[in-house]
Amino acid sequence: MGDSQAWTAAPSAAQRARSVLAGAWSCAVTADGCREELVGAHTVTGDGRLLLEVPQDSALLAAAVCAPRGEPSAVLEFADVAPVPVGDRIRGRLWLSGWFSPQEGGLAFRPARVVLRRACGPVVIGLDEFAAAEPDPLATAEARLLTHLADCHPDAVERLTRLVEPDSLHGAVRVQPLAVDRHGLTLRIERARSHGDVRLAFHRPADDVAQLTERMHVLLVRASAASCPRTLQRQRADGDG
Repeated sequence: MGDSQAWTAAPSAAQRARSVLAGAWSCAVTADGCREELVGAHTVTGDGRLLLEVPQDSALLAAAVCAPRGEPSAVLEFADVAPVPVGDRIRGRLWLSGWFSPQEGGLAFRPARVVLRRACGPVVIGLDEFAAAEPDPLATAEARLLTHLADCHPDAVERLTRLVEPDSLHGAVRVQPLAVDRHGLTLRIERARSHGDVRLAFHRPADDVAQLTERMHVLLVRASAASCPRTLQRQRADGDG
């Protein structure tokens, strides 16, 4: 169950979908009764089409070549996995249904329906909107950025909790960075039997890692000026006892 922390500027559903494609390393493909897991095999064109490199003995390639109408239908599924170990690491799933066609070196996939599912529920994304959207500029660097923050700067993560409403920290046993995009940082608040996510918005969007560093510095300065949440103070006192 999510927390009530204010959720301000954020990418659109189409931008999130394109970011999932940019950051994902694998996908599951179902076509003509066969299902294959592909790793490091997809690229995305500027207009939203997907190109898949598949082995010559792939059942998917055989289905595309032998399809009576030349373009078998298929469904591609991508999981948006949090790079930092947390409970319930799947942040969302992206499904694309459409048609395959053979091309040199693999398969071209033309989507006819795009559905993004996140904690708030599924969203159907218009094809024109999907084709026109661009991935978040931090999408391909997100995993490296978040793991570095969690592994090397846990004190900074704890300091950032000073910007979180105290009610959202009630019962918290651990706080981890869950996601980052050009508009803000999302923290996962883990409790003994549940979790919630809160978003800390940047004062302005970040277009690259250098700008992100500055935006994070501003958040940390704000956090340093804020009082320590009473919930965490109580946890420290209980732990010291």
